[in-house]
Amino acid sequence: MTPEDLERLVTREMPFGKHKGRLIADLPGNYLNWFAREGFPPGEIGRLLALMQEIDHNGLTGILTPLRSRDRS
Repeated sequence: MTPEDLERLVTREMPFGKHKGRLIADLPGNYLNWFAREGFPPGEIGRLLALMQEIDHNGLTGILTPLRSRDRS
């Protein structure tokens, strides 16, 4: 995990599936847990989903709050 990965969680949108278009950081825990059971997709998106699942599972979503409030201009 890198600081850039955390930034990506609050800026990258889910590119497919039921929650397409939703920020990875905003995906519901049960959806992330489904990927953990069934297998994460390959590549960067899978790595980010796995990271978000770990953060969510351990109750650490608060670490993303400062990143969400940054000025994006």
